[in-house]
Amino acid sequence: MGNIQKITPNFWFDSEAEEAVEFYTSIFKDSKVEKVTHYLKTGQEIHGKEEGAVMTVEFKLEGQKFVALNGGPQFKFNEAVSFIVHCANQEEVDYFWGKLSEGGDESKQQCGWLKDKFGVSWQIVPDCLSELLSHPDPAISEKVLKEMLQMKKIDTTILKKIQENH
Repeated sequence: MGNIQKITPNFWFDSEAEEAVEFYTSIFKDSKVEKVTHYLKTGQEIHGKEEGAVMTVEFKLEGQKFVALNGGPQFKFNEAVSFIVHCANQEEVDYFWGKLSEGGDESKQQCGWLKDKFGVSWQIVPDCLSELLSHPDPAISEKVLKEMLQMKKIDTTILKKIQENH
């Protein structure tokens, strides 16, 4: 039966699971839909969904398994849980920021965090950020942090210049 991933994140959508999975799998490489389940007549008094409607979509993003559930309007996403996208360079930061923020909530974008059009929070983080924020000279680290706190999308070019100019 192969290896089963021990922990699988589950997205609870009202009724947008298929649309969201299509959106996410179009953005990330090594992504695919693995299985779709549908609601049955059984339990209709509990779930309230039409028989045959999509219940869950199992999918992978970058090899990581996820499940999207059409569970109804009871729950909404918030920033208490977010997904970090590690980016090798500024080009990747720009790509993922541009794609995931498309149609999202602009007011919820700060310091590399964004909220996509489904309300899911993402952190688009350049791999070099930790190094830039932990410079041996605390004054430089402080300047880098101060600049980063003013950004929506993190721009490593600006942050690296601060470090280089000292």
